[in-house]
Amino acid sequence: MPRQARLEIPGVPLHITQRGVNRCAIFLDDEDRRHYLRLLGESAASHGLRIHAYVLMGNHVHLLVSSDESGQVSLGMRQLGQAYVTAFNRRHGRTGTLWEGRFKSSLVDSDRYLLAAYRYIELNPVRAAMVERPEHHHWSSVHANLALCEDSLVTPHACFIEMGTTPQVRAEAYRTWLKQGVSDDELIAIRQHLQQERAFGSKRFQAMAERTLGRPVNVRRPGRPGRDQDKPKGI
Repeated sequence: MPRQARLEIPGVPLHITQRGVNRCAIFLDDEDRRHYLRLLGESAASHGLRIHAYVLMGNHVHLLVSSDESGQVSLGMRQLGQAYVTAFNRRHGRTGTLWEGRFKSSLVDSDRYLLAAYRYIELNPVRAAMVERPEHHHWSSVHANLALCEDSLVTPHACFIEMGTTPQVRAEAYRTWLKQGVSDDELIAIRQHLQQERAFGSKRFQAMAERTLGRPVNVRRPGRPGRDQDKPKGI
């Protein structure tokens, strides 16, 4: 049976994560990380992708990406994944797959949902107890989003730009947003929508996505399907 096409809608951001097979390390040193980011930039340029946020962890990555053309995110991720595995295997004298299957992705609504995804991604190193503050982790878009440095990979989303009239005002507003942290309910909701590859957003957004794509986009609850199984849920 062919795999179901991913949920992609032009202009709607996707929260993406990809893990190493058996949770193995996908970066062994900083050269691996630099090369991954170079390939990410090349893939984004080739497929018209906008990278809004990213973080490189030990055995997985998180990206927040959008495109004006449906299907380009999947094509870009395929190019990135294949090129990185080829280079990684050659450099480290290994063979075979590196990724744990296909990447996972979730459509993300605008406003608080999108900013929640920004925060979830860039606070990953803090939740993993790798650093005390997100800007202490070098391999993240947080430095650009806090206006600490330039990062050619990062394109602020319109919702992010609306946080302030200048980069510095936006950075301070975003710093405050990061300091609020991710609530338990928000953490569960983001992870569920990402794991099941659903649409993370308001009921109105989910209804729009379902009409556009012609398939269910809300999180499935555990157990037997019931009357309310496919009703959209927010955070």
